[in-house]
Amino acid sequence: MSESVRLIKKYPNRRLYDTKTSAYITLSDVKCLVLSLVNFKVVDAKTSEDLTRSILLQIIIEEETAGVPLFTTELLSQMIRFYGHAMQGMLGKYMETNIRSFSDFQKKLQEQSRSLYGENSSLAQSDMWSQFMNFQEPAMQTMMATYMDQSKKMVHQMQDQLKNQALSMFSGLQIPGLTTENGTKAGSSEK
Repeated sequence: MSESVRLIKKYPNRRLYDTKTSAYITLSDVKCLVLSLVNFKVVDAKTSEDLTRSILLQIIIEEETAGVPLFTTELLSQMIRFYGHAMQGMLGKYMETNIRSFSDFQKKLQEQSRSLYGENSSLAQSDMWSQFMNFQEPAMQTMMATYMDQSKKMVHQMQDQLKNQALSMFSGLQIPGLTTENGTKAGSSEK
């Protein structure tokens, strides 16, 4: 394992042990590591199995039940429906790319606010963000609507691409009822 990755061991008693600080830590401490952009890995102390994803999911569950949830019931239902679906792998990559883009956008806005109000004006920044969002709400709604439209088009393009790939893979087989884009039966030489 790389030295830059902080190792956290999970023991059978469910306790987390940070090998860098030689101390037991909580999920809240792990959340702080995430927020601080610390690269870490959680492993089972006995088997060395990577448990990082399950710990991150536990943090998400705590966040979702503690305050204002990020995920709606409908979104969670849609995500569950993708498990086992042909698009499952693509959805994960799609969501990761979009969240990264959104984070980059947020970072640029924060940098702009720092250049306007300085590094040590956190209260001014908070007030400025409120004013900015109130002033920019129509523009932000338009931007988000455009973003969602582009995202929807991207999903449709991926679906079409998968469909075309599947049709080309099975075009040599005689499958009853399967037709190609131009309306001919798959496996036939009709034009």
